Amino acid sequence: MSLRIQCVCVDTADPSRIARFWAAALDWRITHEEPGETVVGPPAGSPAGGAASALLFLQVPEDKAVKNRLHLDLLPADRDAEVRRLRELGATLADVGQGPDVTWVVMADPDGNEFCVLSPPQEQAASGQALPA
Repeated sequence: MSLRIQCVCVDTADPSRIARFWAAALDWRITHEEPGETVVGPPAGSPAGGAASALLFLQVPEDKAVKNRLHLDLLPADRDAEVRRLRELGATLADVGQGPDVTWVVMADPDGNEFCVLSPPQEQAASGQALPA
C-alpha cells in the first residue's frame, strides 16, 4: 500500500494568524494561502521536504471548546530553550492532567490547541519514561 498523510488539518477562526505562529515555531513556510485556508510546510529543499506532512489551517465559525483529540509532539534539541522561544511566539503552558513528574511540557498555541514539547531523545532514554500520548 502506498498511503501517506498529506496534511494534518486544524480548525481555526483565523487560519492566517495561527499558520504564521506554526510557521515561526517550526521554522517552516507558508506554502499556500487563500481566503479560509492557509498551508504551512517545510522549507523547499530541506530534508523534511516531501517527507513531512503539511499543516492545513481551515477557517471555522466556532471557537475551540475542549481538549484536542489529536495533538503534535515536538522533538527539540533543548526542551527548555524551545519552551521559552515558543512562549515568546505566543504559546502558553497548558495543564491537561499530565502531573509534575513528566519529561515533556504541554503547551497551547494562540488558539488554545495543545501540543507537547518533548525532552531530547537522550534525556527520554535516561529517564525511562514513556512518550506522551
